[in-house]
Amino acid sequence: MTPKFIISGGGTGGHIFPAISIADALRGALPHCEILFVGALGRMEMEKVPAAGYPIVGLPVAGFQRRLTWKNVTFFFKLAASMLKARKVIRTFQPHVVIGVGGYASGPVLRAAASRGIPTLLQEQNSFPGVTNRLLAKKAAAICVAYPDMERFFPSEKIFFTGNPIRSHLLNPIGLSEAHAAFGLKADMKTILVVGGSLGAGSVNKGILNGIARMKNEPVQILWQTGKNYYEKIGGALESLALENVRALPFIQRMDWAYGLADMVVSRAGAGTISELALLGKASVLVPSPNVSEDHQTKNAMALVSKEAAVLVRDVEAPDVLLAMALELLADDERCRRLSENIRHFARPNADKDIAQRVLELGGF
Repeated sequence: MTPKFIISGGGTGGHIFPAISIADALRGALPHCEILFVGALGRMEMEKVPAAGYPIVGLPVAGFQRRLTWKNVTFFFKLAASMLKARKVIRTFQPHVVIGVGGYASGPVLRAAASRGIPTLLQEQNSFPGVTNRLLAKKAAAICVAYPDMERFFPSEKIFFTGNPIRSHLLNPIGLSEAHAAFGLKADMKTILVVGGSLGAGSVNKGILNGIARMKNEPVQILWQTGKNYYEKIGGALESLALENVRALPFIQRMDWAYGLADMVVSRAGAGTISELALLGKASVLVPSPNVSEDHQTKNAMALVSKEAAVLVRDVEAPDVLLAMALELLADDERCRRLSENIRHFARPNADKDIAQRVLELGGF
């Protein structure tokens, strides 16, 4: 009997990369197993998953807009079509376990699996679960979480504190000694890493750019992923200032190097990013995005702030205070040490293997 697993979800890298890590762990434990991904048509997973070596089926599902829009007219038709297709996928593939990682496709697929008595596992990445996962939890056999105290949302007997899987190459960067030269940075100067996603984050970029002139007199350097939408404007501003201690790039390919040389990180507060910061023990200033469902990022950040494991700057305040706060924090060695030490308590280095083990137990392997 060939073990078969379906992994469903996606939409963002924060869902997709953990899903691929779980698949890799399952394949590592059972090399002969079959794994099928189910995602949403037109979303990032339809490219990233095949690139990682796994087959994927797309559903026509889309999200429900919480404002009046014509797109909601088609929502129910797409949901019905997705439910029918999900049932067909389950019936045809006959998985032993179905894993949901969040994203539009998780709902139809996990519901279809549960209706046929197939065990399901939820991987909840945030400190405050969304409506879909709270509903799916009722029939889930196991729920793997990344934050403590999730009994507020899920039955305690189903909860396993596994953490979020992260990209494994970040832990042991190859050729780190080359990183400073590759980025044009000095090896003997403290470094702030600023990241806001592949497209960039407007408030984060404004918060750095608005105070950037003071960097002429700071014994600190900045490695700054601006995002492709902001690079031209920011690059022009930096060129006119002729700052030698600020390096801006539209996108950083070698995030293992960037994290490796960073003394402190300024970033959004997505679940995947926080898991990476925790595992690497990075002091951080978090600027939660206000443009995510149910304000997940603020809740993720507050879970850290409450344990003195990160500093939070509200998105609306970032343009005025972000760089000043980052520089103030970096100058306080003792506080940086505490933040680094405390955020490590949220780290789970074996998250992918621990989740895979739960899946195997549910499947009877």
